[in-house]
Amino acid sequence: MSMSTISVRLAQRLAAAHADHGNIYISAPVFGRPEAASAAKLFVVAAGPEPALDRSQAILDAIGQRTFRFGDRPEIANLVKLSGNFLIASVLESLAEALALVRKSGIDPHAYLDMLTATLFPAPVYRTYGNLIADGRYRPAGFRLPLGLKDLTLVLDAARDTAVPLPTANLVRDRMIEGLSQGFEDADWSAVGAVAAKAAGLQS
Repeated sequence: MSMSTISVRLAQRLAAAHADHGNIYISAPVFGRPEAASAAKLFVVAAGPEPALDRSQAILDAIGQRTFRFGDRPEIANLVKLSGNFLIASVLESLAEALALVRKSGIDPHAYLDMLTATLFPAPVYRTYGNLIADGRYRPAGFRLPLGLKDLTLVLDAARDTAVPLPTANLVRDRMIEGLSQGFEDADWSAVGAVAAKAAGLQS
């Protein structure tokens, strides 16, 4: 079982290599920040032969609050994980831009975020990352910016292989590269908020 966020191609190679040696391989990457892992509240995305998934379910239950199964091809779990991280990264970018706009207009970013998360966007991703950006609290990192860039690169590779344009992923990838050039290698990937703030002429 691999729980790493790896490329679709690598998952395919690992499944084939295990099969060649008479073994079974499954992919089971997770969604959740370190605090969710500590509380055994991760969400698991799993794919592989159903009997192997059944045998592994007790392990997955020990670390996660729910497992989502996506069939017998292990690489599909990795595609789902990468596409999910692409969506999180897109939320980070849009939050970063919106918070830069309201801050420069003199609006309290926390009051703005409270309105957003109580009305249009009550999802945890908006609350968690919105507060990090509003506070400018990018260290210590829950998920480092270079890892976010790695995942955006992998999702773009998968999109290229399937001839699916992802223009937003390209934009966010470039924003992350900009963040690395500004010294955020050790920061959380929500540090795109600092990059957007700087572009708007604000103190991050």
